[in-house]
Amino acid sequence: MSETPSVPPAATPLTRAVLEIDAFAATMGWDLPARLFALVDTAELVRNEPSLASRLGLDADAPSGLTPIEQEELPAGKQLDEFLATIAWPDAVAGCALVVERQMLPPSAEAQLPEGLSEAKLAAWVAEHPEREEVRMTVAVLRSGARETALRLRSKDTANEVLTGPDLVPALAEALSATFA
Repeated sequence: MSETPSVPPAATPLTRAVLEIDAFAATMGWDLPARLFALVDTAELVRNEPSLASRLGLDADAPSGLTPIEQEELPAGKQLDEFLATIAWPDAVAGCALVVERQMLPPSAEAQLPEGLSEAKLAAWVAEHPEREEVRMTVAVLRSGARETALRLRSKDTANEVLTGPDLVPALAEALSATFA
């Protein structure tokens, strides 16, 4: 993936990578399965894997930072947490990112939440709720512990409406961090 012009130049390399992945996912539309990316140091990639770097459009003059490399499709039918528990990254991978779509409710809807629902019934209840919002989350972590997230609401599907921050989806960031343990 090449650098996206809409990504702010002053952002950290991790923030740039998250926004680049978010912009890439946005070109594909909505209602897609989860996507997993390895994050590698761009300079090391150019130096150690020149043929791969060339296929990605990178050369010796490539800007420093992180290059996202999409991994194989996630296995169908497997729970995301179970799948993440099976991942072990090689040392050359500096971090990883995951793009997932979910439905969420505003905090005001929590009081309406029926108790004792199974996971499937809860998902159905949320899907029918009039205040539900579809969201695409791009969550990234580095081996160092750094985190970043980009959230894109389907109702505000433009690059300038993407929210970013390190702690927007802490449970998913923890699960991704565990892939480096």
